[in-house]
Amino acid sequence: MDGATAAQAAMLAELAPVLGPKGIVTDPATIAPWLEDWRKRWRGAAPAILSPATTAQVAAILAAATRHRVPLVAQGGNSSMVGGATPPVDGSALILSMRRMDRIRMIDADAGLAVVEAGVVLQTFNDAALAVGRRFPLTLGARGNATIGGLVSTNAGGTQVLRFGTMRGLVAGVEAVLADGSIYDGLAALKKDNRGYNLDQLLIGAEGTLGIVTAATLRLVPAVAARAVAWAGVTDPAAALALLRRFQADGDSVESFEIMPAATLIAALDHVAGSRAPLAGRHRWHLLIEATAATTDAEAPAATLERVLGAALTDGLVEDATIAASEVQAEAFWRLRDSLSDAERARGPAVQFDIAVPVAAMPAFMQDAAKAAEARFPGTDASGFGHLGDGNIHFHVRAPGGVDRDRWYAEDAPVITGFVHDLVDAAGGTIAAEHGIGQMKRDELARIASPARMRALVAIKTAMDPLGILNPGKLLAPPAPGQ
Repeated sequence: MDGATAAQAAMLAELAPVLGPKGIVTDPATIAPWLEDWRKRWRGAAPAILSPATTAQVAAILAAATRHRVPLVAQGGNSSMVGGATPPVDGSALILSMRRMDRIRMIDADAGLAVVEAGVVLQTFNDAALAVGRRFPLTLGARGNATIGGLVSTNAGGTQVLRFGTMRGLVAGVEAVLADGSIYDGLAALKKDNRGYNLDQLLIGAEGTLGIVTAATLRLVPAVAARAVAWAGVTDPAAALALLRRFQADGDSVESFEIMPAATLIAALDHVAGSRAPLAGRHRWHLLIEATAATTDAEAPAATLERVLGAALTDGLVEDATIAASEVQAEAFWRLRDSLSDAERARGPAVQFDIAVPVAAMPAFMQDAAKAAEARFPGTDASGFGHLGDGNIHFHVRAPGGVDRDRWYAEDAPVITGFVHDLVDAAGGTIAAEHGIGQMKRDELARIASPARMRALVAIKTAMDPLGILNPGKLLAPPAPGQ
């Protein structure tokens, strides 16, 4: 096969009878789409894709990779936002595709648990859960592509973290293959287990650098019996947070509370054909709020929204609000929210950030960081939108009009990145809220994180992957030659 090293060729020959004809792909045209991330920012090289269908086959692959010292880069839907699933440019790694491991092994509606393999697409899993009256409470824009293994490995978030938490809290157990090919089975979903270090939690969010997640036991919640979606206009993020606190004091029915500035909404309206502004007037900040109920005897979510928003309108906390009159209108509201990232990209070159600060600091940060970035980098346009309830901000600094795109990305973007990350760090936040570190933020993590954190991360990586064959160059820099 083209470009394979002697070690890679020997490994592939050894694995051919184990994986069968569907398990090894060497056709360059078939491989090509999987060498580039979906944002088209990173492109690597690999002579082959390994496609196991069982955990035993994954174990055989990792054992062979250890013997031959061949690195592996695991892929699911290839929807990483930070270049976390792109192979190295030198072709030294093979791609380990988990897409054939696509079985839902079990759904127990009574227990609220499901055992799902790594290659199952999020939307497919949620559809299966809904068929038995349950749902998996994690929703994100890439739900039609993102796979369970990738979501576990990146500790994915989404729009329902406010009520249900991130993937870390939704995983009850993990099955994974470690670097030497041994299988770790933690699928039992024990409520109490004090046998030392929690290996499940080490593997969740490790981005495939400590082991390959092959399956997970996931927590389900009752399907939604009723929901209501509202759109509101407020003067500033502080008013938005005050409104959120009112909803939280009223109960736990609100599971999504999204905030965006007017300019971002306008970009979405321009981007989504046939869309209309939810509110007639002009407002500096906009909110998308969703409330749900799992039973029909609970107060109707629409009544909750109407009561709390009505009081907020009377008090002047909210300028205007509307509750979707139908599912069609509710979906139209969400379509605007889901289009924000694509709409922002369509506005031109920009440095995009997935950051989080303490919730109490979020209102001031959203405004102050934008002003600081625009003052420091004249001609830029900065803004952020995000999940108000969990402090997660998708922050963008757009290039001045007419700049040379390549030069701006090469020279200005790194300086802007460091500047914004320093603002986040000063606010007690994180530079990676829900997308992970990958290769995009690897060097910034090393720059900003405390020495204690970095030493611990390196020690864990060295202990669990001593040869450095699992997703090299992601999250942590590879060791220097001779180390």
